[in-house]
Amino acid sequence: MPTMKKRRVEREVASPAEESDAHSSGSESTGAENPSNENEDSNTATSTPKTFKDLGIIDSLVEACETLGYKAPTPIQAESIPIALQGRDIIGLAETGSGKTAAFALPILQNLMEAPQSFYGLILAPTRELAYQISQSFEALGSTINVRCCTLVGGMDMVPQSIALGKKPHIVVATPGRLLDHLENTKGFSLRALKYLVMDEADRLLDMDFGPLLDKILRILPQKRNTFLFSATLSSKVESLQRASLSNPQKVSVSSKYQTVSTLQSYFLLKPHKWKDLYLVYLLNEMVGKSVILFTRTVHETQRVAFLLRSLGFGAIPLHGQLSQSSRLGALGKFRSKSRDILVCTDVAARGLDIPSVDVVLNFDLPTDSKTYIHRVGRTARAGKAGIAISMVTQYDVELFSRIEDALNRKLPEYETEKDEVMTLAERVGEAQRYAIMEMKAIDEKKNTKGNKFGKGKGKRTRDNMDQEEG
Repeated sequence: MPTMKKRRVEREVASPAEESDAHSSGSESTGAENPSNENEDSNTATSTPKTFKDLGIIDSLVEACETLGYKAPTPIQAESIPIALQGRDIIGLAETGSGKTAAFALPILQNLMEAPQSFYGLILAPTRELAYQISQSFEALGSTINVRCCTLVGGMDMVPQSIALGKKPHIVVATPGRLLDHLENTKGFSLRALKYLVMDEADRLLDMDFGPLLDKILRILPQKRNTFLFSATLSSKVESLQRASLSNPQKVSVSSKYQTVSTLQSYFLLKPHKWKDLYLVYLLNEMVGKSVILFTRTVHETQRVAFLLRSLGFGAIPLHGQLSQSSRLGALGKFRSKSRDILVCTDVAARGLDIPSVDVVLNFDLPTDSKTYIHRVGRTARAGKAGIAISMVTQYDVELFSRIEDALNRKLPEYETEKDEVMTLAERVGEAQRYAIMEMKAIDEKKNTKGNKFGKGKGKRTRDNMDQEEG
């Protein structure tokens, strides 16, 4: 196993920047992770550099940061960038929203300017939306040097992607399955001269069974390269990937596994399952005019709740892994542009996505684990802003919710409601429920196959659909 030095930093409060996943000030993480090995070196940083120039970033990239509203480095940027500029491999432990994208993009772009070449950097991401977001961040940060990026994801026509590769981009951002398809089938595409490999959300990449594909990709890539591995947690799978792909890495940790930011107000709402839709509509009436992300557990429930809310006049739009790629991007675009104020989604939107100005997160269905809860509620209260998270708890969820509170190491307050006001909605909500059921039946009939209903009959995943989130 290669030797590995570790640096640990407490979360220094930098001046809040724009709410970008490329630079938001730690939406889920507020503390430092304890060292896992007592024999490792642990040098605690005492201050965060005030500017990107202090980190060694050149003026043209500093200018790009200022244009994008990045006012000061976040902890992960302050620790990672100087190490990356020294040519070291990095293992970065940081949650989504902590500024990871700029932490690896800025050093890559700076070194690209010194020795320009095509196919200079490869960034692997677990989901299509995250891949597009990373590509946009590279293009924005590299706008002053005219950096060319290419995004390779499943669910899209390979021909336009092959044409884009033929134009010799500097940076390729890809999901593993589609990248391997192009490496095997696109004439003239090779990464033999690659200088930088980044594996973002590595724990999620491995959770989605990309392991065998990553092994194939690593065998194709040149041994002499710089590698950055960013992950929320350092699991045994991630450690195995680290040993296979990094050389003498330095570890930087600025995250804590189960913490939320102080500006987030978290509540629960304990009500019988049969009244769940009623209380959901009551809550949304209370929050009219605010942007809301509403999480459900299954694709079927995501679609049903979206139909329910639309029939009641709410601007709700669904987002889940069984939508076409154009529909998924369209849903995100409408929510970001505020033409729709409620995004009903599965955990496809729980992690990695930068959706600015979310006022409220509603857990219509509780997540099955505490880590996912942290990622979900981290969609709000970003970059120093306030936010509200409310989790709906039924009689079937009490034990699950108790485990979430234990992980958070605190008891959440209950959100106050007026039962009489809620019950006045019963007739209208009942009609909306019947409408939603009819719409779901119509969708199932249109599918015209028994095993291909929403949330059912997944079957074996191919490379082309592996980069969809689990429903």
